[in-house]
Amino acid sequence: MTSYGWPDLVGNIGVALIVGAYLALQLGRLDGRALLYSITNAVGASLVLVSLWFDFNLSAFIVEVFWVVISLIGLVRNVNDPTRIPSRVDSGGSD
Repeated sequence: MTSYGWPDLVGNIGVALIVGAYLALQLGRLDGRALLYSITNAVGASLVLVSLWFDFNLSAFIVEVFWVVISLIGLVRNVNDPTRIPSRVDSGGSD
């Protein structure tokens, strides 16, 4: 059995960020076009890439590189959009 080191912890934090962002999206707590969603995904995928530096897996590496690139596209689009989407989804309350 291998030991659990700091690269594993960093990778697991990255996975938690990605899964947490997706859960928030599905629960309607976060808009998929929001800056926070893209940042969380980019940071999460980057942390997984750090862990892969120490225990490489080509398939996981390819997925995470695409995840970072797609998240960066979302970041750029969001920053350049004058009608930015708030991080939280409107709950539909009264005005």
